[in-house]
Amino acid sequence: MSNNLLELQSISLKVGERQLLDSIDLTLHAGEIMTVVGPNGAGKTTLLRVALGLQKPTSGQVKLASNVMVGYVPQKLHIDPTFPITVRRFLALAKVQNKVDFNALLSDVGAEHVIDSPLQNLSGGELQRVLMARALMREPNILVLDEPVQGVDVHGQVELYDLISRVRTERGCAILMVSHDLHLVMSSTDRVLCLNQHICCSGTPEVVVSDPAYAALFGPHAANHLAVYIHEKDHKHEHDCHATQDINNNG
Repeated sequence: MSNNLLELQSISLKVGERQLLDSIDLTLHAGEIMTVVGPNGAGKTTLLRVALGLQKPTSGQVKLASNVMVGYVPQKLHIDPTFPITVRRFLALAKVQNKVDFNALLSDVGAEHVIDSPLQNLSGGELQRVLMARALMREPNILVLDEPVQGVDVHGQVELYDLISRVRTERGCAILMVSHDLHLVMSSTDRVLCLNQHICCSGTPEVVVSDPAYAALFGPHAANHLAVYIHEKDHKHEHDCHATQDINNNG
């Protein structure tokens, strides 16, 4: 698989009469950020669950490179308010082989000030940083993020996407992310995959926003709305991402 950490080959998933995923091909390379976008009900979270091995596809194969460790940040964490638990205790419950310095780990994600706070008291942005810290305890080669900025204000969203980019740069891990926040995430990703049960289009942000299939999903003015964010990129990547425009017959 060379530098391919994760491959999904012809993945389809049907539950009853409902087609959730249809003939999905995806390859995640070492050190890249791939963002999956699409409307509500497009199958984005389902795709992540299949990639993580949490849900078995009806057909197709999921291939993970040998010795790859995956860290996962879920879309939501439901916390029982009658069961108070501090951030320190929450991190201590994670099963990892090596001893972890919780203060240093939280400092790395900008959340060292909440180490003794109850999880219930955290803001949306603080909770996402704690969840990311917990995922990073596994020293992952792949970090999977499902709507990482959900419930966070716009300023916090920008900061979280900056953190995600920094995690990739400093730790060298690949990132597979689902997001609705197109105008922000486009400047923080290498490749975009537009999903609506099937792959409508894929490639670099510049390629995707000019694709007719993208406009069909998000409206004819979507590309104009996002252009300013794309051209404001101020970071460089060591790898070369080759754009693809794989539009299937249903796209």
